[in-house]
Amino acid sequence: MKKISKKVWIAVAVVVAILIAWSLFSGEKKESKVTFDTAKAEKTSISTSITATGTIEPVTSVTVGTQVSGIVSHLYVDYNSVVKKGQVIAELDRTNLISELNAQKASLASAQSSLNYQQSNFERYKTLYDKGLVSADEFESARLQYQQAKEQVAQSRESVQRAQTNLGYATITSPIDGVVLSKSVEEGQTVAASFNTPELFTIAQDLTNMRVIADIDEADIGGVKEGQRVTFTVDAFPDDSFEGAVTQVRQQATTESNVVTYEVVISAPNVDLKLKPGLTANVTIYTLEKNDVLAVPAKALRFQPNEALLQKGETIEDCEGRSKVWTKEGNVFKAHKVETGTTNGVMTEILSGIAPGTEVLTDFNISGGEMGMPEQQATNPFMPRPGNRNRAGQGQGQNSNGGGQAPRRQ
Repeated sequence: MKKISKKVWIAVAVVVAILIAWSLFSGEKKESKVTFDTAKAEKTSISTSITATGTIEPVTSVTVGTQVSGIVSHLYVDYNSVVKKGQVIAELDRTNLISELNAQKASLASAQSSLNYQQSNFERYKTLYDKGLVSADEFESARLQYQQAKEQVAQSRESVQRAQTNLGYATITSPIDGVVLSKSVEEGQTVAASFNTPELFTIAQDLTNMRVIADIDEADIGGVKEGQRVTFTVDAFPDDSFEGAVTQVRQQATTESNVVTYEVVISAPNVDLKLKPGLTANVTIYTLEKNDVLAVPAKALRFQPNEALLQKGETIEDCEGRSKVWTKEGNVFKAHKVETGTTNGVMTEILSGIAPGTEVLTDFNISGGEMGMPEQQATNPFMPRPGNRNRAGQGQGQNSNGGGQAPRRQ
């Protein structure tokens, strides 16, 4: 067999290439198919919220201490004991306090005796002075001694009163109705009140009425107001959701690691006593809530048809307006000027422009095409091109993207 020349091989390759090109361009082209996602304008609730963490604590708690030093002789309560206002919860040893009281009473009796003598002496000198039998200097000296004796009696009475009060402090009573949360001493322990007041007990007034102290970031605090609804959870009861309300926004800032936070007080009703002091609460504060308002998905306000690649017979009817939504009525894309209200980035309130139940366009899908282009790589023919950017991003500038290639925000 003769060897085939190089020119023959080249001729064969050219013929094959021509046949392939003819088969590609002479065959029937497959048209792209465009479908649309729609959503109904309907009544719903719109809310925005912020999250934070906080600590659960009683609304009112009192630390009970003692103003006198001594040995704890008796304890009448323990952890979780229910106490009433005025109930004796502990006693200190009274031996030294009683001795101090008796000493002060003896000093008072001595001062009173001295006063009686100085009073009689003053009256005698006054009689003699009136008759001219003693000098004025002697009379004034007697009166001064009498005055000093009266002051000494008054001082001794105060000392007796102070000793009596200190003796009373040896009996420690509950200042409020409540529950004992903590106990810091045991019987036989010595407490010293020389420099500060020793803490003996912590009593919570009402565990059915708790509160959450939440730390809110400075970026979110501007939206927090008193009266806003709050929900929160605790790790101890992960399946339960608790509700409360903002009762106070404190003005003092706390800075830690260059992060500025503000304390927000949240009511936490605790009728079933599930919430315990010290639990960590995961808080959601609803800074905006509007119920039963007409709304559409926020991405419907960003949908914008374009004449590029419209299907056969389809047209566009645009309108003037900063905010608009689109409907497809047959082969016509029709714009509706709307007035928008509040938004949470997902749903936007519609104040006027469309009726409830109107189906608005929110997204598109492209399938098929001449070369069978995958949907993920298809170019959206209904989003604005660089030459038509003035229509992009109309609406409220929401946080959620509308699918496909998102329009640039102006």
